[in-house]
Amino acid sequence: MKITGLDKLQRDLQEAQRALSELDGRLGEVSFNPHDPASIENAIQSVCAMVDERAGSYASNPVVGPLIEQMKESYREGLLQRAAEARLQEDENE
Repeated sequence: MKITGLDKLQRDLQEAQRALSELDGRLGEVSFNPHDPASIENAIQSVCAMVDERAGSYASNPVVGPLIEQMKESYREGLLQRAAEARLQEDENE
């Protein structure tokens, strides 16, 4: 019995390790106006660009590609949540 595909799997995993090390640590900073949807969207796009800049070259990797998309979605949801919280905080202070 011969097992094939292990070489590709090992390459994919090594590449995934390199991609994750690229994403380790501080990604960057964005600021936005929580009352301006365009500002929030620009911040989301900036974060996505930061992720792509660091790990985009690994996007075709079957392990890394989905992780990159999940990471972008997580940052997107986080920014939207922070904007909503900032608006609520301001409303409470009025």
